[in-house]
Amino acid sequence: MKRWTHRPAGSNWGDFGDDDQLGSLNLIGPAEVRAAAAEICEGLRFGLSLPLDYPGGSVLAPHRQPPRLHSSQRRGKPFFNYGFSQESAAFCDFACDDAVTLSTQYSTQWDGLAHIGFAFDADGDGVAEACYYNGYRAGAHILPPELRERDARMPLGIDAFAERPIQGRGVLVDLAHHFGRARQVIGWEQLSHVMARDGIEVQRGDVLCIHTGFAAELLEMQRQPDPQVVHSICAVLDGRDARLLQWISDCGLAAIAADNYAVEAVTPPGDPTADKMVPLHHHCLFKRGIPLGELWHLSELAAWLRLNGRHRFFLSAPPLRLPGAVGSPVTPVATV
Repeated sequence: MKRWTHRPAGSNWGDFGDDDQLGSLNLIGPAEVRAAAAEICEGLRFGLSLPLDYPGGSVLAPHRQPPRLHSSQRRGKPFFNYGFSQESAAFCDFACDDAVTLSTQYSTQWDGLAHIGFAFDADGDGVAEACYYNGYRAGAHILPPELRERDARMPLGIDAFAERPIQGRGVLVDLAHHFGRARQVIGWEQLSHVMARDGIEVQRGDVLCIHTGFAAELLEMQRQPDPQVVHSICAVLDGRDARLLQWISDCGLAAIAADNYAVEAVTPPGDPTADKMVPLHHHCLFKRGIPLGELWHLSELAAWLRLNGRHRFFLSAPPLRLPGAVGSPVTPVATV
């Protein structure tokens, strides 16, 4: 069902169908997966995730808390080193079972398409509505879990990215190699220069991976991130650079993942020149349906690729199949 009479300028709403849930992930088809598999030459695998309890604390995002791991319960008792003899004297076996409470976007993650919306006049009646990719409306389609039907499903849920698992070709741009780990805001001019210098081309259906060194810095902080440091180190993309946003639209990439927090420079509150806190998120999630990955651990992969004169690899990165979630932890794997 079509939910809009006109779409935002530069968006792809409706291009993959009125009820599309995948956005630019539709660009990863069988041909793109076969091309990605051809990048596997050595059979070496790189885990691209941080431990789930990193970064530690709530310095990066005060509304996100570290995971809390605890024993599950069986018959009112902790189900850890639990002897089944409590249920039958004939049983001699024991068992452990646990549970976790976590913020789905605390550590290495995918942002789903319901993560960022915008006030936009989708009806053409002069009144802006709060809506999300493909015209899904806040309050009508996008609801908090406690207000949904019993199965918790929701349009634009992250589970759509798991039903058709995210696998394809990753392309790594190593900003840390060129700019070090000082704070840099990277627009199209700097990015295109790096890509030309390293001979990098991003093609239809590729997942662009941005290495800045930020995740490696977090690991060195050992779950105690310094608030004076984490917001002032490593490269971030300039979401206000119109040329960068246009290139993202034109090149046909399927997703973007970075090893930093938010991928882009977050607009500080009170900036009179901006109407968006996260303009790259607005362009990618709201307009184009391009998933964003954050806090991926890319340093080991980046070092190997540079040593071997490569920048492409096979990537497998499906999120949790958690119905209706707006984000998900992910354990991406690069195979070269």
